[in-house]
Amino acid sequence: MQTYLKNGYIVTMGKDERVYDGGGVLIEKDRIIAVGAIDPELISPQAEIVDLKGKYVLPGFVNTHVHTSQQISRGVGDDVDFITWLHKRMWPYESNMTEEDSYVSTLMCCLELIRSGVTSFAEPGGQFVSGMARAVAEAGLRAKLAKSVMDCGTGLPAIWQKTAGEELEQQLEDFQRFHNTAGGRVQVWFGLRTIFNNTDDLIVRTKELADRYGVGVHMHVAEAKSEIDYTMEKYGEPTVTHLEKLGVLDKNLLAVHSVWLTNEEVALFKKRDVKVSHNPASAMRVLGFAKIPRMLDEGICVTIGTDGASSSNRMNIIDEMWLTSLIHKGWRLDSTVVPSEDILRMVTKNGARALLDEDLYGSLEAGKKADLIIINPYGPSMMPVNDPIASLVTAMRSENVESTMCDGKWLMRDRKILTLDEDAILEEACRRGAAIYDRANIRIPHRFPVVKV
Repeated sequence: MQTYLKNGYIVTMGKDERVYDGGGVLIEKDRIIAVGAIDPELISPQAEIVDLKGKYVLPGFVNTHVHTSQQISRGVGDDVDFITWLHKRMWPYESNMTEEDSYVSTLMCCLELIRSGVTSFAEPGGQFVSGMARAVAEAGLRAKLAKSVMDCGTGLPAIWQKTAGEELEQQLEDFQRFHNTAGGRVQVWFGLRTIFNNTDDLIVRTKELADRYGVGVHMHVAEAKSEIDYTMEKYGEPTVTHLEKLGVLDKNLLAVHSVWLTNEEVALFKKRDVKVSHNPASAMRVLGFAKIPRMLDEGICVTIGTDGASSSNRMNIIDEMWLTSLIHKGWRLDSTVVPSEDILRMVTKNGARALLDEDLYGSLEAGKKADLIIINPYGPSMMPVNDPIASLVTAMRSENVESTMCDGKWLMRDRKILTLDEDAILEEACRRGAAIYDRANIRIPHRFPVVKV
């Protein structure tokens, strides 16, 4: 019932952010019971002992924005404008998915998350929380799952045209069925797609339900310039200012993208303790540059998400860490902004705080859940390691993630997935993806002449 990891480079991300060179982590069942210099008296004679030989141990990464239902739509949005992507590709695709499609897509997504060191994530909304919950339970990860909720907007497929009451009723049913299942690893939050597709009535009532049940609200906020143009025309004010008037800005709001904020609205986020999910790869396509350096200076809880596979094609949070370390330096012409230690905070303890779980995981401390990863830096892409912390952000690849543990259980060990049948999932996911393309009548043109032989 014990696992003892010894002789590692332990990056705790705890209150004092101490690092133990040559330290250990002692795990019993699903909890960490000691970190650093381990008292031999605590170690059971039957403990599994793993000699790390200097490898890193970090808290498992937290991905705060993951569209699991889009995993098998990878490549559907490449090199097309936003309206084509949304109305001719994504909405037809998602609206033709079944519950079983959502289940398989989520399994596929979980494979990529586990391989990139993620142990906990937040899903902003597919149509089938039931399918997502089943997949996450089997994969062994933690997740905050939500339904994609819309009660207005132009161009919505007929199957998605619902009233606020219908959407709230479905969310409550999902909450009652799936919240705190899989030993507490699977939880249900309330979702709001965007202000384009959510009435004020739905937004306010959703916040009231989240407060009543003590969970979060996951919403795309101030995502695109067109969104601000829309809210200015409809409400006479930008998105965040309007949400403030509705009483939605709060510590349990996870605001995704948050690219188009005024400086005054950034201050509102700080005042209300709103959490931000920064998705750099997705934003670089069409959204723009979020004011991440200013948010960090203000002390806002900034985290990192990958978005969906149809937005950036890569559900690899390590890639997003690397991008975050570059893009803000570039547009600010300041190589000192958003340093590596801030980025490690974003994907560990900030992520846990944003998911309202900072007392549960996000750092390696006695009493917290045994959610951790082992990083092997050996190889030409990461060595030599001269700055151990910066290397984790600027040089590490997902291939360096050797093992992933969640809730005291190995999900991946020595690069082998243990909880899922990877080959079977890959085959089934590709088959289902192609079938959805056919049902939705989506045709991706060939870029070069193709000759079948």
